Amino acid sequence: MIPARYAASRFPGKLMQDLGGKTVILRTYEATVATKLFDDVFVVTDSDVIFQEIVNNGGKAIMSKKEHDCGSDRIAEAVEFMDIDIVINVQGDEPFTDKESLAKLIDVFKEDKDKSIDLASLMVHITNEDEIQNTNTVKVIVDKFNFALYFSRSPIPYLRDKDAGAKFFKHKGVYAFRKEAILDFYRLPMLPLEASEKIECIRYLEYGKRIKMVETDVEGVEIDTPEDLERAKKIW
Repeated sequence: MIPARYAASRFPGKLMQDLGGKTVILRTYEATVATKLFDDVFVVTDSDVIFQEIVNNGGKAIMSKKEHDCGSDRIAEAVEFMDIDIVINVQGDEPFTDKESLAKLIDVFKEDKDKSIDLASLMVHITNEDEIQNTNTVKVIVDKFNFALYFSRSPIPYLRDKDAGAKFFKHKGVYAFRKEAILDFYRLPMLPLEASEKIECIRYLEYGKRIKMVETDVEGVEIDTPEDLERAKKIW
């Protein structure tokens, strides 16, 4: 599932911007389909423009019936009555989505024989100080088994002892859910930590869900600003 809003606070209409002759959202959709990892791929949107962009290019899209504050809610509405086990959320502004990273997320559930893991998500080791301090970059800290302890826009951990060996990890907004977990998210109200940070995966932690983090070295480009788009064009 690829949640796709037309409106975006930092860069409205970014998903319909041109990237090498095709729109960002179409590039993301085609990259996800090309992995051949999924039984089906849909763009889930509140926008007629985005819906038509996907359908007119031979893809599959679903129009949201309700207004939603976040991508997880949009996906939950779409999958509620589908006969599925695992849902992968690929962000619409990540046209460099790669097969290797997505396969690692799927493997988490294949290896989880007792079904104790609710979600899996990706993280990338970062060392650039500007990125560590950037509030648009969501950071995550994990336990020794790589289960998420907390997500924040602030630099975490705080390095009181800079020689202790702690690392900084950027959270990539790609999730894999058990269907029950995302439906629980949909039904449960937002709590103060999520509301404060504006990071939806905190809701899962606040309600006791287990999020297995998977490290990847494929960072790609998330298109949040016009500057990101220019960088993506150069890479493309």
